[in-house]
Parts: sequence; C-alpha cells; structure tokens
Amino acid sequence: MAPRRFESIVELKDFVGQELSVSDWLTVTQPQITEFADATDDHQWIHTDPERAARESPYKSTIAHGFLSLSLLAPLFASALDVGKTKVSVNYGFNRVRFTAPVLSGDRIRARFTLREYLDLDPGAQITWNVVIERAGGDKPALIAEWIMRRYP
Repeated sequence: MAPRRFESIVELKDFVGQELSVSDWLTVTQPQITEFADATDDHQWIHTDPERAARESPYKSTIAHGFLSLSLLAPLFASALDVGKTKVSVNYGFNRVRFTAPVLSGDRIRARFTLREYLDLDPGAQITWNVVIERAGGDKPALIAEWIMRRYP
C-alpha cells in the first residue's frame, strides 16, 4: 500500500486527534533480531537462541528486543505517511513507551499512527504521534508509544 501523502507539514494541523494511516506489514526475522543483539551487545538467550527458547521460553520462540520493535517505527512510518516539503525529520523523543506484548521471531507487525499534537516551530513543526504496533493474530498491541518528531522545511 502506498503511504498517505500530505503536501506539507502545515497540512497536518487539521488532523489532530485522527488516525492518519496504518503501515504495511513488516516481518521480524531471526537474523534481524540477532543483528540487533550484535549491535546493542544484548545477547540474552531469549533473543538469540532459538533452540533454548523453544524448550524454555513461555513463548516457545525467540522474541525481538523491545528496543528493536521501537526502532522499527522508522520504516513503519515511512510505509504509512509521506509528508512533502520536508528537508529534515528528526526524532525528538518519547513521552511514553510501553512494550505490552512480545514480538516473536517471524511475527508480522504493523503500526497505526494517530496525530496527537501539532506545534508550530520557526521553521517547521513538532509533531507528536500516538503509535500502536500490532502483531498479526495478536490479541493485544506489542507496543504503544507517544513519539515526538521535529520536521523542518
């Protein structure tokens, strides 16, 4: 699915409080989880040892690091929304992040983006998103967050 397009940052002002888009599905793979473990030096067996996880984990599978799920917001956002006339977009932070369910190796996830707040900057805007990451077939979200970004024309 093509991202929902907005011609400029300012166009977002009229959509505060609305869900603007849902991303494409993204599969979280074991090689991706292992590479994230290498990058962050977090090699806990629940992430990196599929055989042990199958035997000992309550999930019977390895799971993605919570911070891996969080970092996937960038590609999920790119597949969901396209804001034109933007030269630079930066992460400004998070007001709230909760990892509410595990993402298992092989799970498909997608994100829902609701515009929580729009603040004018000179230049640009600070935009706060309510984000929910869902797992295909999951009974509750894997992640909920308030994500703040700054976008500059």
